[in-house]
Amino acid sequence: MASLNLLVGVCLVYVAFLFSVAFAAERAAVRGRSGWLRTPLVYTLSLSIYCTAWTFYGAVGYAARSGMEYVTIYLGPSLVMIGWWWVLRKLVRIGRSQRVTSVADLISARYGKSNTLAIVVTLMAVVGVTPYIALQLQSVTLSLSIFAGPPDVDGLNGLNTLSAGFWVAAGLAVFTVLFGTRNLNANERHDGVVIAIAVEAVVKLVALMAVGIFVVWGIAGGIGPMMERIDSSALGTWQLDRSRWAALTVLSAAAFLCLPRMFQVLVVENDDERHVQIASWAFPVYLMLMSLFVVPIAVVGLNLLPAGSNPDLFVVSVPLSQGQTGLAVLSFLGGFSSATSMVIVATLALSTMVSNHVVMPIYLSIKPGGASMSGDVRDVILRARRLSILLIIALGYLYYLLSGGSGALAAIGLISFAGVAQFLPAMLGGIFWRGATRIGALSGLCLGFAIWVYASLLPSFGQGAVLPVSFFEIGPWGIGWLRPYAFFNIEGIDPTVHAVFWSLVLNTGTFVVASLLSFPKPLERLQGAQFVNVFDHSGQARGWHASVAASEDLMIMAQRILGATEAQALFRTAAKEQGMTGHLPEPNPAFLERLERELSASVGTATAHAMVSQMVGAASVSVEDLLAVADESAQMLEYSSQLEAKSAELSRTAGQLREANEKLTQLSVQKDAFLGQISHELRTPMTSIRAFSEILRDADGLSVAEKTKYASIIHVEAIRLTRLLDDLLDLSVLENGQVSLNSATGPLEAVLDQAVVTAQASGDGRLQIVRLRAAADTVLTTDMDRLGQVFINLITNAQKYCRADAPQLEISVRADADVLSVSFRDNGTPIPDAARALIFEKFARVADGDGSGAGLGLAICREIMARLGGDISHVPQAVGNLFVVQMPRDAALAAQPV
Repeated sequence: MASLNLLVGVCLVYVAFLFSVAFAAERAAVRGRSGWLRTPLVYTLSLSIYCTAWTFYGAVGYAARSGMEYVTIYLGPSLVMIGWWWVLRKLVRIGRSQRVTSVADLISARYGKSNTLAIVVTLMAVVGVTPYIALQLQSVTLSLSIFAGPPDVDGLNGLNTLSAGFWVAAGLAVFTVLFGTRNLNANERHDGVVIAIAVEAVVKLVALMAVGIFVVWGIAGGIGPMMERIDSSALGTWQLDRSRWAALTVLSAAAFLCLPRMFQVLVVENDDERHVQIASWAFPVYLMLMSLFVVPIAVVGLNLLPAGSNPDLFVVSVPLSQGQTGLAVLSFLGGFSSATSMVIVATLALSTMVSNHVVMPIYLSIKPGGASMSGDVRDVILRARRLSILLIIALGYLYYLLSGGSGALAAIGLISFAGVAQFLPAMLGGIFWRGATRIGALSGLCLGFAIWVYASLLPSFGQGAVLPVSFFEIGPWGIGWLRPYAFFNIEGIDPTVHAVFWSLVLNTGTFVVASLLSFPKPLERLQGAQFVNVFDHSGQARGWHASVAASEDLMIMAQRILGATEAQALFRTAAKEQGMTGHLPEPNPAFLERLERELSASVGTATAHAMVSQMVGAASVSVEDLLAVADESAQMLEYSSQLEAKSAELSRTAGQLREANEKLTQLSVQKDAFLGQISHELRTPMTSIRAFSEILRDADGLSVAEKTKYASIIHVEAIRLTRLLDDLLDLSVLENGQVSLNSATGPLEAVLDQAVVTAQASGDGRLQIVRLRAAADTVLTTDMDRLGQVFINLITNAQKYCRADAPQLEISVRADADVLSVSFRDNGTPIPDAARALIFEKFARVADGDGSGAGLGLAICREIMARLGGDISHVPQAVGNLFVVQMPRDAALAAQPV
């Protein structure tokens, strides 16, 4: 077995190798030969920073304990990468256009460059990542303990894991400080770190696959026997807890976007958006290879190693149990690579956030003179980052001490994932929803983070360690619905699912509600337009009015942040581009935007904005801002116009519905009246017929004249009853479209003559009919009988209802090009306006007249004209009434019923 000294030596050699690789990469970048550093392959391998010691060691332990559920930690990131077009592409574009340096910088910039929000996100990230750093320390110390062996009976010769954890943490801190903060990078890109991560990605993949190949072919005897072992083990039984699968998949996807180290390599270190497209399939392939041998190693470890062995260490302990020391050392090196790369990148990202969003704002606020004072502040930034690295790793070690270093790696990792996942609502809401506000983001973040601390982080130390046992049994102060594992008295939910669900749901709900209730400031609105429509407005989001800013003051400030050489080169280049001599350019808005962009790469957008604000005095609106506002206003106006149009349409529809309702109400009233009327109309002749027929049957001594009289009454009433029934039947046939039209060609005048004669035969002769024969020679092709029925009805109505002293009906014909109009104008009392809309409805009766009508005549006329392809209408007149019958001259049969 390899000694601990040998392992330490291997680690030091390996770290020295990484340092040399990273140093060479940085030198190449400085000399402008960095093309090979910024390739899709390096970018994809750098994403392997997601695969920490958790996935190297913990995935096997996770599979041994929970079966196939370990797949969820690979499934979430794979879904994010496969769906890169919707979220990741936008994040990368925003990161490049806004020059964001961290996830805190992104959220701060989106919500009006809020320093408060940046500080909150930074502190949350530090607390959320602390368990993850402790996890790395625990994995390295546990793997070292395997090589050291168990302590003897005197407690000697074993590895003191807590002490080992301290030295591992110290070594990582020193390496990160020496390597990551040697100088202040002008664009916060770390070419050396990225290439080192890419190398480590290859090392840990080769190590894990080597162990897997040895397990499958060296121990199990091939794929077939290995599959038999899996089928016969507990892992071969598929067990699916849907709630945990869904929650863990969402959680891993959220963490993939929100973890500071992932944001660093995904967005900040991205040099070309096209690299994301290639990584969208290449990185899932890498994850698949990393997970390929997890189950075989877990199954073989459970079979070979004694009960009680830590499954998190099967990757190392299985080769050791078979005497494969070299393979075990390689495996240890893979795990060591996973842990160190995570700690280095995570602490670098967090230290940048702490220095940019916590230290620098405080420093600028307490220093007299603010941003305009002289002196180099780069040393302040570097010292702040170095101290931040030491502090963050110290917090990780403290968590490791408090938790005892005995928890399952996967459980610790999930706690950290749930903490950083609280950034997701504010992040996604900020890039997709213009209405999101700083108040909403701050409220949601604080509530979600508080729930995570209470329901996940503090309980992870054990019941009674931080939170009293009573909290878990009866709730704080006896409030049962606040128990950490049973919010709102909902019990039986897995603790991880419980914490993830309630923290994200309440976080999102608070974010949405608070955003709807608050109003964004102008800068928030501008940034919102820039973020949501980043593909339309990828330029800078702000402009400056530089009339009060002196170039010398700006130079002093820039030298303090960028360094004298870099700042002078920047100013000299800008002056040359402006066509000016000397080294100071004109401080126009374009130059100030460029300067702020350069500063934001070193100190973050919020701090850079604050510094330039101090120098310039106030911010104004650039052309891009105006375009963004105009675009937003145009969209709001369009939306408002659409709402107004919809409102108007609804109003019209409501008006039509009111009219229809009123009409239906009137029809209902008419129907009731008709029922009464038709009953009366039917009963009256029937009563007369019955009464006089009984008289004829039963009365004796009737004279011939009386018999004739009574028989005549019976005959008239029978005709009346027959006519009523005929009208009802005729109307029914017309409405059902069952009428057959008999087409014929003939003169219109003949139809009118016949109608006048027929109508006058049943009248009293008082109505004078005047014929105007201007179009007497008109010939029609239509159903002459039906058309004559319409004319007869109109003439008969005039006889009945014209109340003039000398009733008169004028009939005229007008032939236009396509339409033939026949007018019937009387000199009676005009039909009231209220009744006009209903006169063509069934059973509508304007006046009682002679009492012989049932209100069906005009309804029948309308149906007939519709079948003939024409129309009948009533035209309001000051005196009398005018009915116009219209029909096409040559297409009278065009509307034959189907």
